[in-house]
Parts: sequence; structure tokens; C-alpha cells
Amino acid sequence: MDLRKLKTLIDLVSESNVTELEITEAEGKVRIVKGGAGPVYVQAPANAAALTVAAPLAAAPAAESAAAAPTAAAGASITAPMVGTFYRSPNPSADPFVEVGTQVKEGQTVCIIEAMKILNEIEADRSGTIKQILVDNGQAVEYGQPLFIIE
Repeated sequence: MDLRKLKTLIDLVSESNVTELEITEAEGKVRIVKGGAGPVYVQAPANAAALTVAAPLAAAPAAESAAAAPTAAAGASITAPMVGTFYRSPNPSADPFVEVGTQVKEGQTVCIIEAMKILNEIEADRSGTIKQILVDNGQAVEYGQPLFIIE
């Protein structure tokens, strides 16, 4: 895929409500993912010529995780066990399962992740106090992404 086409696709995803775009062509496959208000990430196969240009964008998640590392060191995190959409409450008019400062017990529901139209209750894997909520309501989450900091 030529560089101009890739740049155009990145710009279109950045400026639209589209959160993910995957294109397969004879030269290979490119996947562009936008996470909330953050930067756009590009994943391309190792043999793709576009990878050298996309590398600075793909390196951005490492910078974000490095910035989040000091926060994570202050407590343990509850991570997403699957890819899906994060919801803080059982329905839009209900109160959130937890807030910052909420005492939780191991096994207590802390959020819901919707995956393939199935609502999955996510439970705390330890007892403690919610110190930080790292994801916005309605935001797409990835497998292993930290959702909460708990002490």
C-alpha cells in the first residue's frame, strides 16, 4: 500500500467516528485503530513497506504504557479479560458499580464488558479500594488493558 493512501486512511479515521478500519489488498493487510480521543495506531505486516512510516504511530502505545507505569505501581490493576465495550453500570440510568474510593470484595462486580452483544460482568480479583478508574464509560477496551487501580 502506498504511503499517500495510508496517510489518507489514517487522517480519515482520525477525523471520523470510525474506531477501527481493516483493509486487505494484494500487498498485505493494514489495520488502523482509534482509541477514544487518543492517537491512531496502525498495524501492518512485517513485510509491508508502510511499516517504516507507521512505526512511530505503532510505538505510541509503548509510550502510553510507560506513562501509566508509575500509576500502576501505586496499586494492583483489574484488567480486561476480553476485547469489548466497557460499561460502568448495568444500564444507562443506573448508578455505576463502583466509584473512586469504593471498597470492593473479591468476586464483586466492578463493570460490564459487552462483547458480541453479550454483557459480561467483570469481577474484582482481589479485595481493596478503587483508587483510579482508567477507562471511560462506553470506551472500547483490549484484552489485558488495565481498567481500575485497586489497593
